[in-house]
Amino acid sequence: MINHRRRKFLQSIGLGLTLPQAGLRLWKENPSPIDFSKYSSDNSESFWELVKSQFEFTPGLHYFNNASLGSSPISVRRATSDARDTLDNYPSKFMWGDWDDEKETVRQNIGDLFSVSAEEIALIHNTTEGMNLIARSFDLQAGDEIILADHEHTSGSICWEVFHESKGIKIIRPELPLMPNSVAELVQVYRDAITPRTKIISIAHIVNTNGMILPIKEVSQLAHEHGILVAVDGAQAPGMIDVNLADLGCDFYTASTHKWLFSPKGMGVLYAKESSQHHLKPLIVCKGHKDQSIRRLENYNTRNLPELMGLGASIDFINTIGINKIEARTYELKKYFRTKIGSTPALQLKTPAPDRLSAAIQVVEVLRKDVRKAKTHMYDHAQIDCRAMTTFDLNALRFSFAVYITKEDIDYLVEALVAYSEIAK
Repeated sequence: MINHRRRKFLQSIGLGLTLPQAGLRLWKENPSPIDFSKYSSDNSESFWELVKSQFEFTPGLHYFNNASLGSSPISVRRATSDARDTLDNYPSKFMWGDWDDEKETVRQNIGDLFSVSAEEIALIHNTTEGMNLIARSFDLQAGDEIILADHEHTSGSICWEVFHESKGIKIIRPELPLMPNSVAELVQVYRDAITPRTKIISIAHIVNTNGMILPIKEVSQLAHEHGILVAVDGAQAPGMIDVNLADLGCDFYTASTHKWLFSPKGMGVLYAKESSQHHLKPLIVCKGHKDQSIRRLENYNTRNLPELMGLGASIDFINTIGINKIEARTYELKKYFRTKIGSTPALQLKTPAPDRLSAAIQVVEVLRKDVRKAKTHMYDHAQIDCRAMTTFDLNALRFSFAVYITKEDIDYLVEALVAYSEIAK
C-alpha cells in the first residue's frame, strides 16, 4: 500500500494527477448569472437593469466614462481570475500549448462578431499597438502622402509621424467639421485631400473628441478607386455598434477590447483583410516569425493568456445579449439623452445629431463654465465620472452610454448638469 506521503509525492510529479479542464471550458463554467438570450424580445428598462446588475462599481459611483475605459462584467472577472489561478497552478503547461484551441476559439468568435474570417484576426494588446504595427510596416518613399485628419487620436497619429516624417513622407491633416450634417460632407473632406501621391488614409471609426462617427465604408470605396490603402483606428466602435468589417471594406482595423467589449485591460484586436495582409510586418519577432498566417503579428512568446481567456468570456457576454440589440439600445439612450438636454438653454450639445454621425458618445458644454471645473464639480457633488474635452475649443463634458447605463442614470445625469448650470459663475 502506498503511504500518504508517497501518494502526495506521486501526485506532485503528475502520476495520477487530474488536471482541471481549463481555457474555454473554464470560462463556460462561469457564465453570466443571467442568460440574456432568454430575453431576446425584451427591451424594457427592467431588462437593462438586469444587464446593469452584472457590473460592479464602487458604491455611489455613476460611471459615464466608458470611452476611456470599460468595466468588465462579473462573468468576465471570474473567468479571468480562474484562468489566472489555472496558469499559476500549472505555469508552463497552459502558457505553451494547452490553451491553443481556446485561443483559436477566441479568434473565431471575434471574426464572427466582425463578420470576417478568423484568419484575418490577430489577438494583440490595444489600439496603440495595432496602429504602430500598421504604420511601421510600410516602406514609403519621400514625397508619398498619408491622410490623417485633425480629429485622430494621438495614438493613431504619432506612429505615422515618428516612423515616416523623417523620411520625407508628407502627412496631410485635413480639418473635419465639428458638427457635420451629412456623411457626404465628411467624405468630401477626404476626397479633397487625395492627390496622386496619397498612399494611405488613416482614419478613426469614431473620434474620441466629440463622438463623431466617420464614414469608413464610403472613404474605403473612395480610397480604393485611387489605389489607396485604408487603416482604421476602431478603438471606440466595437461593442457599441455592429461592426461589419466585410461591409466596411477597409484594409486594416484595430481596436482595444477593454472599452465597449468589456474585456480585461490590455487586450485588443487587429483585422487585416486577407488580400492586404502581405503589407504588414510584426513589431516583435521571435521563433515563428516566418509563419505566413496572421498569427505572426501576435507572436510574443510569453504573454498574459488569462486576459486573453477573459476576452473570450467578454465576447460571450456580448453575444448572449446580441450586438444588434446593444446597438439599438445605444441609439435609444442617445435619443433619450438628447431630448432631455434639448430643453435646457445652458447646455449645448457638441456632437452631431444624425445616427450615421454619432452613437453612444455624446459631448455637452455647460455654457459659461470652464470644463475642468465642471468635471470636478460633477464628481465631487454627484459622483459622476466623465471626461473633460478641451481640444477644438469644445470646453465640453464627454459622456458614454454603455449597456450598464439606464434611463434612470441619464435622468440623474441631466438633473446634475442642470443644477450645475444654474450655479452662479
